[in-house]
Amino acid sequence: MSSLHVLTGAAGFIGSHLSDALLARGDAVIGIDDLSLGTLRNVEDASLSPRFALYEGDVNDVERASAAITAAAATRPIDTLWHLAANSDIQAGVADPDVDLNRTFLTTYSAVQLCRRHGIRRVVFASTSAVYGELPGPLAEHAGPLFPISNYGAMKLASEAALTAATTGTLDAVAIARFPNVVGPRSTHGVLHDFLAKLAATPDRLVVLGDGTQEKPYVHVSDLVRGLLFIRYGIDEKIACYNLGDGRTSTSVAEIARLVIERRSPGAAIEYTGGNRGWAGDVPRFQYDCSRIHARGWQPSMTSTEAIARAIDELVAEGAAAGRS
Repeated sequence: MSSLHVLTGAAGFIGSHLSDALLARGDAVIGIDDLSLGTLRNVEDASLSPRFALYEGDVNDVERASAAITAAAATRPIDTLWHLAANSDIQAGVADPDVDLNRTFLTTYSAVQLCRRHGIRRVVFASTSAVYGELPGPLAEHAGPLFPISNYGAMKLASEAALTAATTGTLDAVAIARFPNVVGPRSTHGVLHDFLAKLAATPDRLVVLGDGTQEKPYVHVSDLVRGLLFIRYGIDEKIACYNLGDGRTSTSVAEIARLVIERRSPGAAIEYTGGNRGWAGDVPRFQYDCSRIHARGWQPSMTSTEAIARAIDELVAEGAAAGRS
């Protein structure tokens, strides 16, 4: 018999890909999304399945979200709550801290309430490398103390604490997946969107924040979803906390700019604004230690730069398709 899952943020970038993957397994999904970042287009294919139901509303409205789960689940037990609803735009949280409070931390608190009401005993949580802040050396799960430098990272770290505390009563197990930067189709913001939009406006030049030396690891959304499923079904721990990524490679802003220009606007000049940090709350450089998840048997199929190159092609094709629609 297939499993039944609740997925917050189901119509978002990563959530919609996870919805597709769970349905491909033969499972059923009750999605919750307020469509503030997600779109119905992202779940067009999922919505064709009788095993997918989407509640268009705010998970923080616990009464209505709970009623939607009851209606969709009937008397069937729910295997896992996958909590992906959050503000994923770090700069938006810098401009308005309430964004991360409401959309990142309070959605986690509300998710725990839904678990309590519906007897859901397992949660998989989409966390982030931003919880580490700026630490020397490769970022590993045992590093600390953790001092995030963005509201986004702070609210994700607080969410981890709320979920692990819930294992003392409400939950049997929590899996925390800490992502680096994620790229791929259906994404809504980030460096690739920024560069592609700038080149659309000025095809002959690309203005880049900082000096181009900022360097980070990237993971493709297809690999990330495989990692999430691996953490849920390949690791049996009460509290599982793992970095997901390549762990060996990273990509500089200068290289990303070169790849975007090569594919979108050959010959465009690059203009750097200077400084080694792009914007407030940004960690300009870090290395990600993913040795623990690799030792358990999961590896991504792409290096950081391979993920970037594939995502650029996908976003360019996505934009062309949108222009034809």
